[in-house]
Amino acid sequence: MQLDLNLLTALDALLEEESVAGAAARLHVTAPAMSRSLGRIRRTTGDQILVRTGRTMTPTPYAIAVREQVHELLHQVQGVLAPSRELDLATLERTFTLRWHDSLLSLSGPALLSAVRAQAPGVRLRFVAETATDTPGLRRGEVDLEANANPVSAPDIRAEKVGESPLVIAVREGHPLTRVKTVTAKRYAEAGHISVSRRGNLSNAVDDALAQLGLTRTVVATAPTEAAALDFVRGCDLVVCLPEATLRSAVAGSGLAVLPVPLDLPSAPIHLSWHQRYDTDRAHTWLRDLARAALTTHTPPQPNPEPADGTAT
Repeated sequence: MQLDLNLLTALDALLEEESVAGAAARLHVTAPAMSRSLGRIRRTTGDQILVRTGRTMTPTPYAIAVREQVHELLHQVQGVLAPSRELDLATLERTFTLRWHDSLLSLSGPALLSAVRAQAPGVRLRFVAETATDTPGLRRGEVDLEANANPVSAPDIRAEKVGESPLVIAVREGHPLTRVKTVTAKRYAEAGHISVSRRGNLSNAVDDALAQLGLTRTVVATAPTEAAALDFVRGCDLVVCLPEATLRSAVAGSGLAVLPVPLDLPSAPIHLSWHQRYDTDRAHTWLRDLARAALTTHTPPQPNPEPADGTAT
């Protein structure tokens, strides 16, 4: 059976007005058009719906029985086809899945969760770890929001740069580089290095910048997360290059020292990514605003430090 939802609207008006003319005026159509709609409703339901009693029309027992159900069905259809643009955070119940870089989660996750709980106590955040390979989680609807340095490159994925942070060097307190007046590119290259890569890559932009100066470095290990890399750095004379913003909380009282990078490196960007299906989703837009605020507050853009002379020793 093929149903015309316009008949549901007409039936609701007819049952409310108990008059063809009244229903027509309510829906801003002509009386003949409403009369034709009533005829179609009668053929579809097999019931007269309204019968004439003198100069008025009276609903049939069937019409009286389904009146409330018709009104409720029409309300549900309108909610589906024309959803409310109002968002009631106090009653919102929803679980969002977020895949954030581990350092961004440590840096901004608590602030985001605090803001969410204060505004929408029925909302839950499900943070999941990044994997060694890119996954189509955003496209499949498994992930609602990603935050990392590399936006997903797909036409149906939205990506917004929300911040950046200059790169710095982290070493243990007492590391040989902490005892020199200037950390030069040559001294930096001669140190033992650990890099952060969830894919286990041994080279990155640091190696490209060193190559331009005719220098190379030795990467003795890679770690999948910044936290793991810093654990290595605390225990031996290795250096790691990381965004300054993510080191702020890790350095205090941790036995680590932060030094400028003696290379001309671009700042590390921070991107929020989501699927275009959520562009007009009010709850998702609200979460994006909170996430953007949390990331921006904790990672304000800063200028890169001036690179030191790469020829000094």
